[in-house]
Amino acid sequence: MTKLTLSNNRVFWAAMAVLAVFVYLFGLGVPLLGPDEPRYAQVAREMFERGDWVTTTLGGFNWFEKPALLYWLQIFFYNLFGVSEYSARLGSALFGLGTIASLWLLGRQAEKEITASRPENGPRFFGNIEGIFPADKFANWLALTAATSLGLFAFARGASFDIILTFPIAASLVCFYIFDSRKRISFHVGSDQNDSDWGDDSARKHDRKRLLIPLAGFYFFIGVSLLAKGLIGAVFPLGIAGLYLLLSRRFPGRMFVVSLFWGGLLAAAVASAWYLPMYHRHGWEFIDQFFVQHHFQRYTSNKYRHPQPFHFFYWVLPLMTIPWLPFFAAGLWKAASNGVKAWFGRRQQRSGVGKDRHPIDQLILFAVCWMAFPLAFFTFSGSKLPGYILPALPGAVIFTAIFMVRFIARNNTSEKWLKALAVATFAVYIAILLFALPKYSDTDSVKGLMASAAERGHNDEKVLMFRSISHSAEFYAAGRLVRDEDSKQKLFTEPEQILAEMDRTGADANLVLVPLRFLDEFTNTPLLAIDIIRDNGYVAIVHVRRR
Repeated sequence: MTKLTLSNNRVFWAAMAVLAVFVYLFGLGVPLLGPDEPRYAQVAREMFERGDWVTTTLGGFNWFEKPALLYWLQIFFYNLFGVSEYSARLGSALFGLGTIASLWLLGRQAEKEITASRPENGPRFFGNIEGIFPADKFANWLALTAATSLGLFAFARGASFDIILTFPIAASLVCFYIFDSRKRISFHVGSDQNDSDWGDDSARKHDRKRLLIPLAGFYFFIGVSLLAKGLIGAVFPLGIAGLYLLLSRRFPGRMFVVSLFWGGLLAAAVASAWYLPMYHRHGWEFIDQFFVQHHFQRYTSNKYRHPQPFHFFYWVLPLMTIPWLPFFAAGLWKAASNGVKAWFGRRQQRSGVGKDRHPIDQLILFAVCWMAFPLAFFTFSGSKLPGYILPALPGAVIFTAIFMVRFIARNNTSEKWLKALAVATFAVYIAILLFALPKYSDTDSVKGLMASAAERGHNDEKVLMFRSISHSAEFYAAGRLVRDEDSKQKLFTEPEQILAEMDRTGADANLVLVPLRFLDEFTNTPLLAIDIIRDNGYVAIVHVRRR
């Protein structure tokens, strides 16, 4: 019976792994959505068509808002599969799967440390750890929790920078946790170590390589994070690791302190693959646009018009854990009821040192720091978008999974129901991708409108915007948009302005995208001969000629 149960478990987890990969790679070919996906896909297409892996442009104008990592992924897949929505999103989906894999590795390391810890070392987390927290289930449940969490699934399907940043930050922090965990394991098996030896001298010679590899990975992925979204890629991993060591009441040790120097060089070397050639080509223009405007001014002001209340991310982050929100909330309730002192105050006084805390207590502290640092950082930001807090989601997932596994251990029948919930969540996601998302994308994107115009033979006319900007036209009407001197799409507010534009360019006809609420007003003008080609429920594409 035991062997049969083990076999069934292995089949289930193997099936979940295959299902997760399928769901994350399925349905990526729907039209590009929102304002960001079409812009980023078009930036990559312009770089791809020029054969340029350095300078980022939009509509032929320099566009230095974001680093190059997403564009490099898109260019790579454009080369493999052609320019398409699927190619634009595939890198994001793979980075979502990479985030899941990173958390599984963290779970495996936590399992090893729980197994290596001796019962007499330090306090226990909610009683006997073997009875309350079965270590052999944690990694798989952690990965499944991540894979089915709404926030990770949603953002892993978008051709945007949030998931591109989240994966290397997660990989970096997982490397740091593995380094820190292996140090603690060395204390568990050592017989004559003391608190002051947490650094280089405490590690045995044969353990040195096992410590240096994850430590180097920590800095390597910081470099990748810098390529993903700029300075925040270094601020978050270093800030979270620093907060964790501070709350653990441990000096970082000689090995880690020394690594700040060589690790900083490693991270800089990785990031220099794009930053150096960009600075060499564009000098102060790059510094001003990329760092001054899109880093500091974006954070300190509402220049880019994304205001939200002070508490915005404190409800966005929990919602990202759906369908596991009850376990996240239960974990917060338990933490609040125990109090901060019960976690790392009074227990610390009894056990004496941070390294004696039980591995699960240590992991909870790490997860809390992973959540708390980004929350505190973005709380004071002048610009707030839901995706900004995505790098904190892995910490919330770790926190949630710990309390899920505790719940499973206390109630044997609950595991079956939670497995069923995970399968049902995947089924819901597939249904959304099959039925809901295509309908939504038809109204959000102008892809179908441009295709209808092309069927009428309107393949070359300029595409003008009336009363509203269509950001998806950046990709689907590329090379045909009219722009201002500052590179933004030109907005026309009166039919007379469209006629004046036709006079200026000598065009006999143009295509105009008109929101339906303004369509009657637009078609009643006597200045233009108007043919309504099609609408998508929100905007119509109109062919206009001189009368």
